[in-house]
Amino acid sequence: MNITMIGTGYVGLVTGTCFAEFGHLVTCVDKIADKITRLQEGIIPIYEPGLDVLVQKNTDEGRLRFTTDLAAAVPEAEAVFIAVGTPSSRRGDGYADLTYIYEAAREIAVHLQGYTVVVDKSTVPVGTARQVERIIRETNPQADFDVASNPEFLREGAAISDFMRPDRVVIGVESEKAGQVLQEIYKPLYLRETPIVSTTIETAELTKYAANAFLAVKISFINEIAGVCEAVNANVVDLARAIGMDGRIGSKFLHPGPGYGGSCFPKDTLALMRLVQEHGENVRVVEAAVEANAAQKARMIRKIREMLGGSEAGKTIGVLGLTFKPETDDMRDAPAATILPALLEKGAKLRAHDPKGMEEAKKCLPGGIEYVKNAYEAAEDADCLVLMTEWNQYRALDLERLKSRMRSPVFIDLRNVYDPQRMQAAGFVYTGVGRK
Repeated sequence: MNITMIGTGYVGLVTGTCFAEFGHLVTCVDKIADKITRLQEGIIPIYEPGLDVLVQKNTDEGRLRFTTDLAAAVPEAEAVFIAVGTPSSRRGDGYADLTYIYEAAREIAVHLQGYTVVVDKSTVPVGTARQVERIIRETNPQADFDVASNPEFLREGAAISDFMRPDRVVIGVESEKAGQVLQEIYKPLYLRETPIVSTTIETAELTKYAANAFLAVKISFINEIAGVCEAVNANVVDLARAIGMDGRIGSKFLHPGPGYGGSCFPKDTLALMRLVQEHGENVRVVEAAVEANAAQKARMIRKIREMLGGSEAGKTIGVLGLTFKPETDDMRDAPAATILPALLEKGAKLRAHDPKGMEEAKKCLPGGIEYVKNAYEAAEDADCLVLMTEWNQYRALDLERLKSRMRSPVFIDLRNVYDPQRMQAAGFVYTGVGRK
């Protein structure tokens, strides 16, 4: 099928490329000319394992192209996917900013020719698809189209495998004709017997928010239990393993750490809270998870401060990992973006390393951080070393080499990567999260 993807951010680029890999003809459109030029040259604006290879392959084979020309891309499309950003409102009230969605709808409307399914791929509050439909009809009353919702469930760092082997595909449609178009687009997944959940538009929109909110709650739960474990001298790693064996609970997202971050959980939980409030309902559990996540980051600052003897002023802190999770360069709402500025403000000196995120970190973190080439340079003359993100290359560090470079062998493991007994045997003063 002929597909147009509006937006070449994380969701749009991954989705468009994977559709091309399915065999569809995909045109990705973006207003940023430099970004399109770089994509045409095979330069990927984000780090996602394997994406560069897949983009190059499908571009070379003629199934994937990039353009700024919306007027040329929309008329020939059987389906137009809107995959633009929906960040939190700049007002700071937690609402999703739908400016880009509605702007895309107006521009698409002008160029629609023949029957087209306009699909919301971005994460949007319930009711957005109805507004997109209204905007298109007001802009182009003659347009022959349906609007659908098709939320994405991609994990950064594993997006390609998630797209090619998803747990499910959710399609929100009103007309049988629109449903048939989307079923045809996802037909290659039938061979893997992927469940296709076909539902109403509103249900599909809410499904993404509900899924992310549930996972955020699960993370905040285990982080709070980690605090209890520290208080009563229990081990949260063993506890999480034990409760995760219960089929009703499951082991995923039961890994304590410095709090959740990224492009989805922080903004989507807030947007869900605002949506629910508008309708006079409550999501107290989600509200508590948001509060617990903020408290967890503050708790990590306190943990670092205590390991430095009560004050970080004048101390050198080595930082391993900056991004909110491994295998991405995404710094959006990363715990480091909250924790490190607080340490800097109180007089700490920071030496930081991240395999992929340092350029993005420089854009969002305050000045005064020294960015270095590897973990051992981060440890140079450090009064403590903080493992912030569990990149694979930090999992088997040469402990003797690391310790020899440090002023004081204090290791603060915010991801519980290392075994406490091994670290103590290696001569480190060690602390993790939820275990002593």
